[in-house]
Amino acid sequence: MHIEIDQDRCCAAGQCVLAADDIFDQRDEDGVVVLLDHVPDDADALARAREAAALCPALAIEVHA
Repeated sequence: MHIEIDQDRCCAAGQCVLAADDIFDQRDEDGVVVLLDHVPDDADALARAREAAALCPALAIEVHA
């Protein structure tokens, strides 16, 4: 699995951080998503990454399994 983010699409809603704060963070200056872990390695992390992608109002997160 790997995760891709599109920072240009991000609207800084923060739903990804709420769903998976070990995988996603936000830049201090504008709140845009920052990817902390491109390749999480367990099933729980995969589930949380997929939840974050589903919650993203800008559809800025893609999870590839």
